[in-house]
Parts: sequence; structure tokens; C-alpha cells
Amino acid sequence: MPVPVLLLARQLDYGGSERQLTVTALGLDRSLFEPHVGCFHPEGVFGGQLRAAGIPVAQFPVRSFRNQSVLAGALAMRKYIKENGIRLVHTFDVPLNVFGVPVAHTAGVHRVISSQRAQRSLTGRGMRTLLRATDRLVDGIVTNCEAVRQELIEQDGVRADKIHVCRNGIDTAKYTPSGRVRPDPLADASVVIGTVSVLRREKGLQTLLDAFASVSASDPRLRLVIVGSGPMRDELRQRAEALGIASRCWFEAATTQVATWLRGIDIFVLPSLHEALSNSLMEAMACGCCPVASNVGGNPELVRDGHNGLLFQKGDAGDLAAGLQLLLARQEVRLQYASAAAESITRYSIPAMVSRMQEIYRSLGVV
Repeated sequence: MPVPVLLLARQLDYGGSERQLTVTALGLDRSLFEPHVGCFHPEGVFGGQLRAAGIPVAQFPVRSFRNQSVLAGALAMRKYIKENGIRLVHTFDVPLNVFGVPVAHTAGVHRVISSQRAQRSLTGRGMRTLLRATDRLVDGIVTNCEAVRQELIEQDGVRADKIHVCRNGIDTAKYTPSGRVRPDPLADASVVIGTVSVLRREKGLQTLLDAFASVSASDPRLRLVIVGSGPMRDELRQRAEALGIASRCWFEAATTQVATWLRGIDIFVLPSLHEALSNSLMEAMACGCCPVASNVGGNPELVRDGHNGLLFQKGDAGDLAAGLQLLLARQEVRLQYASAAAESITRYSIPAMVSRMQEIYRSLGVV
């Protein structure tokens, strides 16, 4: 009989953790596992995909950790676990690590595992204290890169044998270099530098604007595109105006057509100040962009400096500009890195990720 497993995230709309939960649930071998999904907010595109595939989606109605909805949600989750014979609970994000791990533990679930999919340095002190408490309750912790694994060992005191690395998987049939055509707003560009990112401060996008301003004088047809939405959108536009590059920058709101935009970008820049394993960077590499990334977190695990892209020091616009200038001056190097990047990312497919996750589940003795 397949083993019932419950995968948990706060919501089921667009987001990296939500996407990885969804592809895991959809990809699990149904002869071995019977996937269930639980969340606080079941609305969203991924919720629809899961229900369409016949995967049960349960709502545990927690509105805030500061009111009685926490108790109602905990009781609902315990009831669901008992009624469905759940043997494994796997939480995918910080809110469900904090909520779901202790609830599953007290419900007597056979195995409980959590996820750490971003660097904990981005988490507030109070929440980090709670996460450290869950570290002691779980049977395992899944990280998406070696950098986060090392952080948990060195800064949070987690035993190395408790941590399992399962790198993100992307849709390698959707994100490919074939059909590279510029979107209309970039049709007249000689070279397009770009990024796809949520527009938050830790993404370091000011560094990208400053570096572009430094190199843009060399070619009037050079263009910068920033695809994404977020709280810094207006501030970034104002910075582009102040730098005198606004007419050469295109800001595209968050879109489902990410692959189309990536195939119009020649040099993809990920200037993050903090990063784990970036889906955007992986997708850009798969689409044949030449990658340039800050030397933080999981970025060096994807980009090997001087082999399939370039790395630069985070927050250093001069260092980034120097790398961009090299790639603009030497097209053959840019194309070589782009080709090597596309080849290197083929091993990060969704089936490979699901296979690794199933291996982790089986190593914990649930099958």
C-alpha cells in the first residue's frame, strides 16, 4: 500500500517553495506514496493544479500566530493526520516549519521533516529561535543547496547527518535555449542585460542599475530589462532616472511568460545580497543566457567562475561592471559561457529532484 504523506506550505500561489512542493506532490511515485497537501491559504494556481491531478488539498485555517486560529488550525491538522493515516509530514517553508512540525510531532506522525530553502540570516531573531526549536523535533531537514546546509551546521548547531540536500528542479522542457527571440520592447537592442526577480532589497538590484550605468556609454543600443514586481519597483525606476539610463531600461511586471523574456536576454545578472539556490538563475541558464551572479549562497554551486559564467562580489557595482564589460567586448566568451551554462543545468530537472526527494523519504524508513 502507498504511504500517505502530507506536504505543507503557507499558500499555494506563485513562489519558489510552493512550486517545489507542487512538483514534488505531482511527481511522487504513486505506487510508493500517496501525496496530500495542506496549507493556510488554498487559493492559487498551484492549488488548482494539485486538485486537477486528484491530490487532496486541505486547509488549516490559521490567520495569525497571535490569535486563536492557531489552535483551530492545529486541531484541524491533527484530525486530518489521524483520519488519513499520514505517516510522513514534510513542511516546505518557515511558517509551516514553525506551525506544522510541532503539530505533527504531537500527533505521533512516524516521520517529520522540515525544509530550509533560504539563508536563515534573512529570518528575524524570534522566528529563528522557533526554527531552532523545530530542528530538534524533526527527523530530517531538507536544504536546496550546500551553502544552506553549511549555515545550519555552523550557525545553528544542526547535526550534519540530519541534513539532506535536494537541489531545486526546473522544467527543462519549458526552459530551453531554442527559439531565442527578443520581445518587442527589446527588438532594437544590440545586447540585452537582464534579470528576473522579486523587487526586494536583498536582491541587490541597485547594484545592477549602477553597473549598467557604468557600461552603457559604450553602446547606445545596449538595453537593461528587469522582470518582476515588488516593493522596490518605484525606487528602482527613480534610481534609473537619476542615473540617466531610464530610456534604456525596461521594467516588466511579474509574468507567467518568464521563459519568453529569458530567451530575449543575452546576459542574465543575479546581484543578490543573500541567496540559496535561485530558480531564476537556473531557468536563465537553461534558456541559454550567459550568467553573472554574486558570489553568495548557492550561486557558486551553479555558476563556476570562468567556466560557465562569471561571479562578482556582492554589492560591488564596479566588480559587476568589469565582468559585464568583458562579456560585451568578447562575444565569443559570452556565447561559450551561455552554452556551457545551458549544458550544466540539464541535470537539475524536475524528475531528478523528485527522485532525490523520494530517496530522502525512503532513507527515513517510511517505505
